[in-house]
Amino acid sequence: MTDTLRLTVQHPRPGLAIVTVAGDVDMHTAETLRRDASEIIQQRCPHLVLDLSQVGFCDSAGLSALIGLWHTAQAADGALRLADIPDRLMRMLTLTGVDTVLPVHATTSEAVTAMIADKPTSAGPQGSVDRVTTVGGAGEPAEGEHMACDSPHNSSASLS
Repeated sequence: MTDTLRLTVQHPRPGLAIVTVAGDVDMHTAETLRRDASEIIQQRCPHLVLDLSQVGFCDSAGLSALIGLWHTAQAADGALRLADIPDRLMRMLTLTGVDTVLPVHATTSEAVTAMIADKPTSAGPQGSVDRVTTVGGAGEPAEGEHMACDSPHNSSASLS
């Protein structure tokens, strides 16, 4: 387990974000995932696909964060879909029944296609941002780190 959680955010369509999660989602990092992904949803990107292919470990705090994000997306009139889930995490989702609540897809592409088919996305330009968050750092974002879904620029920042 590490204290570093890396989120790579892409905006393939207005109102839709793909967040690739890399690292362990546990009691040390789950709140970071919930906070940062909720911020993306609240910045006019209510439709979120989480690519979990690079998650090495997920505990109950991580599951709670996923469910919390699902609620946040619904409250914003959006949706959350999970994609590219490692076998170990998929077993956990199945055993807990979370896979019956959160839509699960074999690939990110499949999740995006299903998301677009279900509900058109809202206005805003396309773009991407790479965010690296290290839990236990200063806690203040670097200048330009936060990219609103309707922002016309890309940025990259690191918290330490």
